Amino acid sequence: MELQAILHKVQWKDLKKLSTLEMLIENNISVPWLIASLFCAWKGWYLAALPFSAFYFLTALRQVHNGFHNSLGTNKFLTWLTLYLNSISMMASIHAVKFNHIRHHKYCLSEEDYEGKSASMSWYGAILYGPVHMFLIHKITLKHANKNYVRNVWLEMISIAVVTTVIIWLKIPFLIYHIIVMVIGELLMAFFAVWTVHHDTHEQPELARTQRGGIKNWLTFSMFYHLEHHLFPAVPTIKLPELAKRLDECIPELEKKTTF
Repeated sequence: MELQAILHKVQWKDLKKLSTLEMLIENNISVPWLIASLFCAWKGWYLAALPFSAFYFLTALRQVHNGFHNSLGTNKFLTWLTLYLNSISMMASIHAVKFNHIRHHKYCLSEEDYEGKSASMSWYGAILYGPVHMFLIHKITLKHANKNYVRNVWLEMISIAVVTTVIIWLKIPFLIYHIIVMVIGELLMAFFAVWTVHHDTHEQPELARTQRGGIKNWLTFSMFYHLEHHLFPAVPTIKLPELAKRLDECIPELEKKTTF
């Protein structure tokens, strides 16, 4: 089925609007996990901190991803602030990630899609490619983005460097732990955020992989409804389960490749 036929058949525009509760959830979903992670690390319980750190990284990614598409329900400054603060806590310039993610939607899996390069690799190749992926994300933004993007990327990278230097200089163990875990998370982005949802979809790049099943989507905070996201990127993550239901009802014959 042609993409335009899908877009016209599914009712989705009402899903763009967030209630006050939904807006609060989308803008604060990562906070409890960050607090739990830092508390456990502060107490020296590093193994206990790891799952909380992983859930923080995942929910922070969900939060900034909604920010990329102006789907947090907040004004321009608060959305910018979300991206800036999460840059410092996630150890990467989120505006650099945003620039490449918007290009990813425009040039999905083509030569111009630098975010999507790992989709054509093997799973282990995507993991090994992780450091190159993160380097290119920043390099491409500084080379091709407009002045606002470049200014934000430099601000975020300098802020990260300053915060990291202070933490290491003061020798704060639980924050050093956080930095290490976040860097590892960033180095795995090419696998988790790209390969898992786009491998073997090059024939129809707009039809990304997706995930069905309540438990799996609950554990991944609805981040693997990627087919739905690519078809309707303006829909906030919290509304993707409803969008998936509508898609299944309207176009049951649509091929849905599973994420995992």
